[in-house]
Amino acid sequence: MEEQGSSGVSYEKVGDDYFKARGLQRYAGIWSLWALGVGAVISGHFSGWNFGFGTGGWGGMLVAGGIIGVMYLGLVFSIAEMSPALPHTGAAYSFARSSMGPWGGFITGLCENVEYVVTPAVVCFFISTYLNGILETAGVGHVWPPFLWIGTYIVFLFLNIFGVELSFRVTLIITILSLAILVVFWFSAIPHMDFNRWALNIGPDGKELPDGNGPLFPFGWEGVLKTLPFAVWLFLAIEQLPLAAEESVDPKRDMPKGIILGICTLIVSAFMIVLLNPSVAGVGTFKLSTSGEPLLDGFRAIYGSSAVVLLGIIALTGLIASFHTILYAMGRQVYSLSRAGYFPTALSVTGHKLKTPYVAMISGAILGLAIMFIVFMTVGDEAIGTTLLNMAVFGAMCSYILQAVSFILLRVRMPHIERPYRSPLGIPGAVLTIIIGSVTLYYQLGDSTYQQGIYWVLAWFAVGILYFAVIGRHKLILSPEEEFALSKGQSEYKTH
Repeated sequence: MEEQGSSGVSYEKVGDDYFKARGLQRYAGIWSLWALGVGAVISGHFSGWNFGFGTGGWGGMLVAGGIIGVMYLGLVFSIAEMSPALPHTGAAYSFARSSMGPWGGFITGLCENVEYVVTPAVVCFFISTYLNGILETAGVGHVWPPFLWIGTYIVFLFLNIFGVELSFRVTLIITILSLAILVVFWFSAIPHMDFNRWALNIGPDGKELPDGNGPLFPFGWEGVLKTLPFAVWLFLAIEQLPLAAEESVDPKRDMPKGIILGICTLIVSAFMIVLLNPSVAGVGTFKLSTSGEPLLDGFRAIYGSSAVVLLGIIALTGLIASFHTILYAMGRQVYSLSRAGYFPTALSVTGHKLKTPYVAMISGAILGLAIMFIVFMTVGDEAIGTTLLNMAVFGAMCSYILQAVSFILLRVRMPHIERPYRSPLGIPGAVLTIIIGSVTLYYQLGDSTYQQGIYWVLAWFAVGILYFAVIGRHKLILSPEEEFALSKGQSEYKTH
């Protein structure tokens, strides 16, 4: 069957057995979805965000966080409208497929694929950093990081593969624990705060000011803009929730509530960690600007080295929460593109008993580990974290811009489809997302330190687009996302 139009794609006929071998199980309610969204992001409050102090100082990080927060509000409200209107696992790909055709859907899905394959690798790196910090403090010694990376992937692939119910229960538990740990840190930090002395201890030359009391914006407005990519880490991956649409009990009701509750939770947590972590006596923005374990540094300063092992193990919870939930998202994202034929269809098999996209998760994990090893051997131990982080942010920004464009086009081209929830920010909110996302991309591309990683992502895009042009576009399948797009949102369009 050929789709009418100039997109040049064709569809293969498949039987019922094709979709039976790719079934999912409905389980998630509002709080499971909330936990999935918050859990995916929460590691960004434990590690990664703090590198922004090196480009913007404390004031630069705060303002950049506020700007990025506005961008995410525009994005989240747009997604909260689109996801119950198009309740398919495809998420970003699905939105773009219905609004921009097969090529738009594939390219948007490819951008999101970069984000969800690389982000677990970033979190895995931070897990290994925390673990080695704990082991060295305990006198055990240093473990070669790749061993820790492989072990981390194996453990959480197991939890994700063997049942969606188990996966969501683990997600809810570790997300609540992670937030509880952050709350404990906030209350512990307040009596030890000396904001002027420690949070303002970076000078305009980028050097540490021993007595603090430095400028709020040591690098000026330019520093604020350069910090935008790092501020993204405070919210990155909240947008993964629509990937759980076909595993949600009632996506039209629960999806908007889950994602809005999630972003509200993250805004509060982001402000508290940016304020308190660098303000603790003995820590400071200068030290945190290069730290791979900022929360552990804060706990260490408050409670002393004797408690670091216990506190470090506790602090690992947030990283584990994000790693576990983003592996979930990565599996569903690869699954949706594979089920529709954009990626090889073998990747979307779930099995009749497991009902989890285990082939997609294992394949994505192998690719993520391969990327970690390549970056590790190319840039070394010191730059691997920031390089991987910028690769993930680059893919995410491209995806966000295209999702915001999809929102605008769906409003214009499909005004008739049922919208159980409507964004209060409407088209202006989506436009803000496009503008802020574009500025963030510009400053990423202008930073020579991270251009190599971005070039790798562009090569990834080139290979993916070439595959789709030569093979993928001739092997599409009428998945739910494709049916919806071809019918222009008419529910009576059915093929299986």
